[in-house]
Amino acid sequence: MRIASYNIQYGTGRDGVCDIKRIASEVEGADLIAFQEIDRFWPRTGESDQLAELQSLLSGYFVVYGAGVDIHHSSSKPDQHRRRQFGNAIFSRYPILSNRHHLLPKRGSIDPLSIQRSATEATVRCPAGDVRVYSVHLTHLSVETRLPQIDRLLEIHRSAVHEGAAVSGDVSGMNWEDGIVTQEVPHDTIMLGDFNCQPDSPEYLRMVGPLSDYGGHITPTDGFVDAWVKCGNDKNDGFTSDVNDLPARLDYAFVSSTIRERIQSCSVDTNAKGSDHLPLWLDIDL
Repeated sequence: MRIASYNIQYGTGRDGVCDIKRIASEVEGADLIAFQEIDRFWPRTGESDQLAELQSLLSGYFVVYGAGVDIHHSSSKPDQHRRRQFGNAIFSRYPILSNRHHLLPKRGSIDPLSIQRSATEATVRCPAGDVRVYSVHLTHLSVETRLPQIDRLLEIHRSAVHEGAAVSGDVSGMNWEDGIVTQEVPHDTIMLGDFNCQPDSPEYLRMVGPLSDYGGHITPTDGFVDAWVKCGNDKNDGFTSDVNDLPARLDYAFVSSTIRERIQSCSVDTNAKGSDHLPLWLDIDL
């Protein structure tokens, strides 16, 4: 199964050109795609609905979307249902059984730009079994503002099975039973996206576990491994963007330890031009 994670910077490449068709071509062949930074009805992208454009260009996918930023469109009429949104999406060739959208902790700011970040969750019915997939975008501001978001992601992951499905329990005779596909919440999880931190950061260690004095990370059974490192790559390589004009690895595929042995390869498409980030690709047996 081929999975891509791509922060598309609302379709705008380093050349300053906004081209959603270019974005779609750069994830061609993926079975599942986690997008971040999709615009809907913003002046900077010509008031376009980039989610609708991507759905039109990428046929054959089930789609869920979650907006971190969702604000009033000043020229929208009441019957148009147009709101300015900025968020994440998951495109899957396999059925998305359920979807949740999680707003992550945010700190207000009177100086640097502070944006509401979020994680979009999809339970995907893969051939080998259901998997929870997240499209994640963390704040760019600082370590102090990202760590609470990492903690929230881990809490979401670890409480998901305990909380149960969106509709759970005895639904017989309750006018719900005909629409419920499953009440199972899978343990197996993949978190994809722009974590806005580098592999020597406290945020990274919070995701994969602290370093042991004897080598490796102390990762619990309900924790995550970095797919890039699991495949034998140097954790300080695999740059996907830059920070202060220096190459940086900001985009990750964190795979729950329960399915770490199914990871086959992880790579970065260094030829992509559609964004200020590069797509991250994960091949995994699901």
